[in-house]
Amino acid sequence: MLLLLICLLFFFATHSLRLIAPGFRSDMIARMGEGPWKGVYSLVSIVAIVAVAYSFDQARQVTGMLYNPPIWMSHIALTLMLFAMICLAASLLPAGHIVAKTKHPLILAVKIWALSHLLANGETSSVILFASFLAWGVVMRIILKRRARAGETVTRPFVSARYDIVALVLGVVLWAAMIWKLHEWLIGVQPLAM
Repeated sequence: MLLLLICLLFFFATHSLRLIAPGFRSDMIARMGEGPWKGVYSLVSIVAIVAVAYSFDQARQVTGMLYNPPIWMSHIALTLMLFAMICLAASLLPAGHIVAKTKHPLILAVKIWALSHLLANGETSSVILFASFLAWGVVMRIILKRRARAGETVTRPFVSARYDIVALVLGVVLWAAMIWKLHEWLIGVQPLAM
């Protein structure tokens, strides 16, 4: 469990650098150049994700249940995950209405993902993992909102509604793939078997 907590702290620190230490990022870009900095940052981010996944898998083997969610909660979780996948897809595309209205669709996708998994999973390790991601998403959204009010960040401008259609299609395809086999292949759990 300690390893999971350390890995989560590492993940959140690396994925909050721009907000908690904006000077560090700009100093590193000035020192290394933008391309090398993005390469190093991407590598560290991948290591952080793999570390969280590994430590979560280890923690799941030794932790018990905090609560036993009713079976219908997994149906709510599956439905919420459709919205999370659409927001995730929208975050990767030029701005449509989804991006314009949500402002930060990736953070919204993380919050929906975390909430939906909290509804369907009662193991101690799952609660720690998903509650920490939900809390991180809430804090990130508050920080980004304050920075936008201060004029430090600019929301992506609306480009076209066609990107909403693409986001809907991609989100549904990814959601269906997760339900079909992808979740089981990646995580080892079949969502419909819950």
